[in-house]
Amino acid sequence: MKNHHDDLIHYRLERSRETFEEALLMEQASHWNACANRLYYACFYAILALLEKYGFASSKYVGVKSLFNKHFVKTGKISKDYGKLYNRLFDIRQEGDYMDFVSFEAEFIQLLVPKVKDFATVSHLVSNNEH
Repeated sequence: MKNHHDDLIHYRLERSRETFEEALLMEQASHWNACANRLYYACFYAILALLEKYGFASSKYVGVKSLFNKHFVKTGKISKDYGKLYNRLFDIRQEGDYMDFVSFEAEFIQLLVPKVKDFATVSHLVSNNEH
């Protein structure tokens, strides 16, 4: 069972990296709502890997956000800046995916890209945290 656990963590980290690359493609094409969506999911998959490593799980997006904030941000294991970034991306994705007439500006989304790159593509989210 340990091998499945490790495989799942690795898979989720790979999904995070691939999804970030998709965000970059959307950025190059000036598809800002799609870019925002992919930025959110890049972080989401990284968080799923982190939660899996420490035995937490939720089948709902809001549950993933809650577990991340409760067990990692509020305890200081993960920077509050990462918590704020993820919470903002959660809201942005909701707006962009489900609300009518939402069109994100290039400047707004482009400011998020380097922050998400650090958040979603650095394996320290999974490897350097003690539970």
